[in-house]
Amino acid sequence: MNSKTKELIAKFSPMWTNKQVWEFDQLNEELSFDLVYAESGNYDTSLWKSKNAHPDSYIRDVIVRTFDNLLDNEELWIANKGEISLDEKHVVYLMAVVTDVMIEEEVCINFRIDEGCLVVTIDRAADVIDCKEFFEEFYHLATGFNYDINTGIPEDETEAEMYLTRLQEEFDEKMKSNLGELYLPGNNDPDTLNAK
Repeated sequence: MNSKTKELIAKFSPMWTNKQVWEFDQLNEELSFDLVYAESGNYDTSLWKSKNAHPDSYIRDVIVRTFDNLLDNEELWIANKGEISLDEKHVVYLMAVVTDVMIEEEVCINFRIDEGCLVVTIDRAADVIDCKEFFEEFYHLATGFNYDINTGIPEDETEAEMYLTRLQEEFDEKMKSNLGELYLPGNNDPDTLNAK
């Protein structure tokens, strides 16, 4: 993780769990933001009126649809709807949501506050240890592997599944003891758990 990401995580720690995100979503239905992509070092307020802008949008939808922009080294700038800055109360929520989306991609990211906006980029310098540290800050088990290194995961598929299940259970126990009812096991939200 770079220093600005570490500073933001330290400022807002502990990072929100999926339960807290879900509860915030329930209280703030239809919460949307203005988002814009900018080339690194080329941000300008005029971009908010360009084709790179996604006004009044849902953060999850935009990231999933435009993930290639992040892969192409662009920065995602996030602001309150109709403003060119972000309320601090939304920073920790957005960090948790963006990270949750990125877990699917097994991508480590950097966050920073710049000109009053939250800026998201892919951390291209991250190694497997960086990614593990990053995702553990968000109470998620990092599942990305560096295949050049012996990970200790058995080659047999059944044994590997048992091994990873045990790791997840140990991680869930650790987080449950740290966070109590705030923690939901296995990267779930209450709707998913209640549907089972």
